[in-house]
Amino acid sequence: MTYNIIYICYMEINLKSDEYFMNQAIEEAKKALDLDEVPVGAVIVCDNQIIARGYNYVEHLNDVTAHAEMQAFTSASDYLGGKFLNECTLYVTLEPCSMCAGASFLTRIKRIVIGAVDKKNGFSAIGKKILHPKTSVIFGCLENECVKLLSDFFKDKRK
Repeated sequence: MTYNIIYICYMEINLKSDEYFMNQAIEEAKKALDLDEVPVGAVIVCDNQIIARGYNYVEHLNDVTAHAEMQAFTSASDYLGGKFLNECTLYVTLEPCSMCAGASFLTRIKRIVIGAVDKKNGFSAIGKKILHPKTSVIFGCLENECVKLLSDFFKDKRK
């Protein structure tokens, strides 16, 4: 008598949630806060792994383009060895401005997950056509936490 032996392998897949990665972006925003920069943070994720991090560094570099997203785009492109991020997700605590949205268009980023909406300077005030047509956007991930970080910062500045 012969037996067919079947081995079943269980591969553990540890998929992290949008909330997990947004919390990582919030940690980046806190680094900006510690430097008295506007507390905006970003992480870029590819294959469920953070490949880039960034936070606002505008005041310290005296560079209006040193936004969290721009820092992260540069780092992610360096990590991947190419300019296109079409398999990546950007997690950012504040809705990108038109400059950062335009840069995301050029990177062809797959997804953008946003914490707080920026009604004054966010790209959605201009329209979503500024993004690449294949980019999907999710608003409101850990929105309360992201809004609180920003509102507390500006409240302290006004004192």
